[in-house]
Amino acid sequence: MEHEFTKKIKEILEKNFGNISDRVFSESDIIQYLNIKTKSASKGSKSRGSFANLYAVYVLVEDYLSKEFHKTGKYAEYEGAVFTNIFKRQRELPFGQKLQNHALNHRMNEEFKKYFRTCDFIPILRSPETNRYWFNENLLKIKINEQYYNLAKTIIGIIDKYVETKKSAFEKFIRFCESSQKLKKKELIDFVGSLVEPTVDARVFEIVSYSILKYYYHNRKIYWGFEIDKIQEENLKLYKTGRTNANDGGIDFVMKPLGRFFQVTETVDVNKYFLDIDKIEKYPITFVVKSSDSVRVLKSKIKEQISNKILIHCHQIPGPKSVGSPEAVTSHSASFTEPEDCVIIQVLVVVKPAAFVEVMTGRTVDSIVFARPGHFWQKLSDYKSVRCLLDVFTIGPPTKVISPLEILVGTFEQRNIFLEKFPRLLIGNMLDI
Repeated sequence: MEHEFTKKIKEILEKNFGNISDRVFSESDIIQYLNIKTKSASKGSKSRGSFANLYAVYVLVEDYLSKEFHKTGKYAEYEGAVFTNIFKRQRELPFGQKLQNHALNHRMNEEFKKYFRTCDFIPILRSPETNRYWFNENLLKIKINEQYYNLAKTIIGIIDKYVETKKSAFEKFIRFCESSQKLKKKELIDFVGSLVEPTVDARVFEIVSYSILKYYYHNRKIYWGFEIDKIQEENLKLYKTGRTNANDGGIDFVMKPLGRFFQVTETVDVNKYFLDIDKIEKYPITFVVKSSDSVRVLKSKIKEQISNKILIHCHQIPGPKSVGSPEAVTSHSASFTEPEDCVIIQVLVVVKPAAFVEVMTGRTVDSIVFARPGHFWQKLSDYKSVRCLLDVFTIGPPTKVISPLEILVGTFEQRNIFLEKFPRLLIGNMLDI
């Protein structure tokens, strides 16, 4: 794959390796990975920078060079880079102030394996016991014409050039935003429209959508109060919660005093919508969706997904009524099993213990039972349990079946605690004459 920034990568390779630069580019997996991760350089400041994974590579290779292992060849004897040092270093780099440890721990390796499935090496090596890190030296060296070449300096040079390009684009974008105050209305509308294009980074869309909504609601008022003679007037205020595109499971915007929530998304996935609705169960939520589809098409897609999700593909039968509400429902598809010890079947389609239905057991016994199934892959199915701490059930209800799945059936015993003897710490011998 080649893109606009590939030219810069090849220029750096040619400067460092001369006439074998093309082979280095095509045969080195780590150089190919950098080529993939830097494709957004030509897309300006509004595209995702992928700094987390690039900086995970950068800080470890930088550590490798700073200790001159590319000269001494003793990297195999190195005790590894200290996590706190490399984590602090990546946050000192441009755009790295809010980076987390995910790329260093696993994300960079997982992504690398996705692109290079046949590669025998993973880039970042880590010792969980000592929390030390290394960059895989097998990826830093390449053999061409029976000679080994070290790529460490080249990797640092490529990432530095990429960061410089992104910084230039970002500074240009900031200057353009500042100058937009002087734009005419049509030019301003076109500028804002360009920020919500499908190819623009999701973080920019979140910021722009917040700005649009905040302005839309800023001069709208509501009248509210707890008493009729104490009604107050208040402007609607929109607040941004959390960091942009933090992926922390939080809600993006909240409006006061209505208690209305807004969630920004680029997907039309009702599973995600339902999760967000569950977070704020009793409050209204509005989804701000980035899409090139019309409102009619979006609504149609959402309705179709909801219809598929709630459709029940089975023949429903009424279950026996329980005492109270809601009703207990028997399993329509409970498994039929071969007779085994400790398995009691009272109702044909209900196996005891029940298989994933909310019912009460038919009865218990006053004895020791085991809480974990012996065949743990058949949860709550038909096997008695083994190997765990002992639990003692209460005295069993009468064996006579009053009504199948009756949930309010139990036992109690007469209380006579005043006549009960207190437990003793010591027991002695007594002679009764």
